[in-house]
Amino acid sequence: MPFGPASRLGVSLFDETPPVEWVPGRSLEEAEIIIRAVYRQVLGNAYVMESERLAVPESQFKSNDLSVREFVRAVAKSELYRSRFFTSCARYRAIELNFRHLLGRPPLDLEEMRMHSTILDTEGFEAEIDSYIDSDEYQTTFGENIVPYIRGYKTEACTSMVQFTHTFELVRGAASSSLKGDLAGKRPKLNSLVIQSTPTAVIPPGSAGATFRTPAGSARTRLGVGASESGKVYRIEVTGYRSKTVNSISKFRRSNQVFLVPFSQLSQEYQRIHQQGGVIASITAI
Repeated sequence: MPFGPASRLGVSLFDETPPVEWVPGRSLEEAEIIIRAVYRQVLGNAYVMESERLAVPESQFKSNDLSVREFVRAVAKSELYRSRFFTSCARYRAIELNFRHLLGRPPLDLEEMRMHSTILDTEGFEAEIDSYIDSDEYQTTFGENIVPYIRGYKTEACTSMVQFTHTFELVRGAASSSLKGDLAGKRPKLNSLVIQSTPTAVIPPGSAGATFRTPAGSARTRLGVGASESGKVYRIEVTGYRSKTVNSISKFRRSNQVFLVPFSQLSQEYQRIHQQGGVIASITAI
């Protein structure tokens, strides 16, 4: 089941749209719906020009020579996919996007990421794509004729809370694209989070804190005065942090900041952040 009100989390369209399934023998109009759904999912909701479409695999699918699964494989192995999500991306960004596009979820842990990195090293790009589509997970979830879909926001699709929260790092609402509009761009987004097994705040895409992205070097360590004292320490994630000094010639902006403070200083830090123009994305105990 999905977690919380789907509309607030930006996944209402996923939640309200049933899986798209092809039944051989249906009309060419229905085949076109399936083809567009495959492009939308496998290419990360990116726009596809008519000149970029794969004429031969499309024709084979319409004539029932390819199942949905094999059409997905053809799109994922195409030069169109390779140029957008492999050759132009950092390795671990490419792998985490393969998980999003082909299995509809984020990677489970560092070992799963390493396994796919090894496949790339030893067998190459096409074997890496096959490893998702030929997996038992793909067959059990999508079979031959269901278009892959985003499912990581449903708790039963994930094996840990960390993996569940990482879904919202990869997918910021049904209108989000894998590359355009994503602050990570072509850089790895989950790499350090997976290595440290760090859960992330689930922030509604329409909220004031939606632009927060965990900055580099924000490991789970206790920092600051009093952080080693007994009691809980809280992680405060802040976006839109801006100096409000009256006489400043140029107001500096640091869009992402992480503060770790003891409970005794929580109220004071909360006030300081707001006084300096910050927007708190989340406060969590660590």
